[in-house]
Amino acid sequence: MPNSRLNPLLAISPLDGRYAVKCKELIPCFSEFALMRFRVLIEVKWFLFLSLQPCIKELTEIQGNSLQRLESLYQNFDLADAERIKEIEAKTNHDVKAVEYFIKERLQDCDELLPQLEFIHFACTSEDINNLAYALMIKEGRDNVFVPSMENLVAKFADMAKHHADQPLLSRTHGQPASPTTVGKEFANVCFRLKRQLSQIKEMQMLGKMNGAVGNYNAHIAAYPDIDWPMIGKEFVESLMLEFNPYTTQIEPHDYLAELFSGFARFNSVLIDFDRDIWAYISLDYFKQKPVPGEVGSSTMPHKVNPIDFENSEGNLGMANAILNHLADKLPISRWQRDLTDSTVMRNIGSALAYSLIGYQSAIKGLDRLELNRESIDRDIDNCWEILAEPIQTVMRRYGIDEPYEKLKELTRGKQIDENKVREFISNLDIPEPAKSKLKKLKPRQYLGNAVKQARDI
Repeated sequence: MPNSRLNPLLAISPLDGRYAVKCKELIPCFSEFALMRFRVLIEVKWFLFLSLQPCIKELTEIQGNSLQRLESLYQNFDLADAERIKEIEAKTNHDVKAVEYFIKERLQDCDELLPQLEFIHFACTSEDINNLAYALMIKEGRDNVFVPSMENLVAKFADMAKHHADQPLLSRTHGQPASPTTVGKEFANVCFRLKRQLSQIKEMQMLGKMNGAVGNYNAHIAAYPDIDWPMIGKEFVESLMLEFNPYTTQIEPHDYLAELFSGFARFNSVLIDFDRDIWAYISLDYFKQKPVPGEVGSSTMPHKVNPIDFENSEGNLGMANAILNHLADKLPISRWQRDLTDSTVMRNIGSALAYSLIGYQSAIKGLDRLELNRESIDRDIDNCWEILAEPIQTVMRRYGIDEPYEKLKELTRGKQIDENKVREFISNLDIPEPAKSKLKKLKPRQYLGNAVKQARDI
C-alpha cells in the first residue's frame, strides 16, 4: 500500500488529516489508488475472459508467462503505476481510457500479447469498467472492514445488556419519570436494532453489468453477431461474485447502492440515537467516565470529564449520513441514458463510510470508558413512588373499581409522593386482600415487567 506523502496538518479534509489514522484501513478499498487498481483488475479479467471464448477466433487462451504478466498488473499494482495512470490521464482527460492505455503500455514488450492488445477494453464503455470496480471495492470494504467493526459494536452492546440486565433504571418518557426498565434492557434495545440493520447490510447483493454503451450490446453484436453476448456478460459478472443486472442504460442504475447506503444510514441513525441518550444519562450522573491520565476536559475547568467520545461519534455519524443520504437520493437518478453527476458524487463513497467508521470507533471508545453509578440511579428510582400509579390503577381495573385512572391521577399527577401515601391509598381499596398485600409490597425498583429477561436473552 502507498504511504501518504501529505503532511496531515496540510490536509483539507479531516479524514486525511486529524482522523487519518482512524480510517487508514479504508485506503485499499476507497482511495483513488484503489479505484485505479480495481479498474486494472476488471480490464485484465475481461480480456482473459474473452480469450476463453471459442467463438472469438482472434484471441487464444492466455497461459504461462503472458498470463502472469497480465495478472501481475493488478496483483502488484503500486503507487508508481497509479502515478503513471495519472500522467496518461493528464493527456487523455479521461480516467478510464488512461487505464486502458496504461495496460497496453505495460505489455508492449510481450510478443505473444502484442497482436491481441486491442481486445483490452473490447466493446466496453467506461461504465462497464467502473460499475464493476466500484462494486468490488464496496464489497471488499463492507466484508473486510465494516462488517467486523459493526459486529464488534453489536457484541459490545450485547455484553453490556447482559452485564447490567438486572440494574433498575427510572425510565423517562417525554423527559418525565415513567415506568422503570433496567440499564441492560436499554442496551438490549439498541443491540437488537443494530443487529437488524447489520443483517440487511450483510445480505445486500452487489450488482454489475457488462453490456456496452447503452446496455444493448451494440458494439459486441456488430463485431460478433453470432455470440450470445447477454450470456457472456452474465457469466463474467458472476465470475466476479457479483449479481448480474440484465437491464441497464449506459450505467448500472445504482439502485442497490442506494439500498446499501440507506442501510448504513439507518445503522448510523440508531447509533446517533444511542449517543444522545447516553450523553443525557451521563449528565444525570447515571454513568461516570473513567478519567484518562494526562487528559484535559476543559481549558478552564479542571474537574470536567466530558462525554467527548459520544459527541464525536454523533458528529461524525451525522456527517456520514449527510453524504450517505445524498448518495441514496441521487445515484438512482440519471438523465436519459447517461450523465456524469453520479461519477462525481461516487468519489465521496469513501468519505461517507470513513465518517461512519470513525463514529463506530468513537462509540466503542466511549463505551469502554463508562462506569455505572448505581448510587445515583438507585436514588432516583427509589424516590419516585408516583410511577406505581400505573400498576395500581391497572389492578383496580381488574377488580372493577370505578374510575381507577382518575383516582390515581388525583393522587399523583404533578406531585411527588412517598411510600406512606402509596400504602395508605392501597389500604383503602376495595380489592381482595391478596392483591392488596401484593401491591403494598411492590417497590419502584421491582416494577420491571420482563426487562431483566429481555436483557439476558439478547
